[in-house]
Amino acid sequence: MRIGHGYDVHRLNKGRKLILGGVDIPYELGLDGHSDADVLVHAVMDALLGAAALGDIGQHFPDNDDKYLGADSLRLLAEVGNILKENHYCVGNIDSTIICQRPKLKGHIPEMRKHIADALGIDAELVSVKATTEEGLGFSGRGEGIAAHAVCIIDRC
Repeated sequence: MRIGHGYDVHRLNKGRKLILGGVDIPYELGLDGHSDADVLVHAVMDALLGAAALGDIGQHFPDNDDKYLGADSLRLLAEVGNILKENHYCVGNIDSTIICQRPKLKGHIPEMRKHIADALGIDAELVSVKATTEEGLGFSGRGEGIAAHAVCIIDRC
């Protein structure tokens, strides 16, 4: 059994969609990045790759490669799932937390869980997504960006 941790953060900007867990969240700001900047999915990918000691998303999907410009992070997550399978790893579970002051995400969490699970070919019961604020503190509390943490367990299969 192996444990992995992932973390990602992106700045909020006008003119971008806010995509979290593959869900297009209605909001006046979106996350800035080379791909769709889905911080939740990026944290999950780094947790999975880290648990398997197979690098990180920057190694597999570099942000200086135009092939990934505007990329759908769920598609990249599916590729990470294939990398794990090729190395004989199966996902035990994923636990994640999105850190943002607003918008409120509670109503979108079931869909996020389903999207992540579907991309990996696992049951949504193995995926936990939570959301929290920082009570107005720090960059996320000021509404400047959104962060996400993820932990996972994988095992040989």
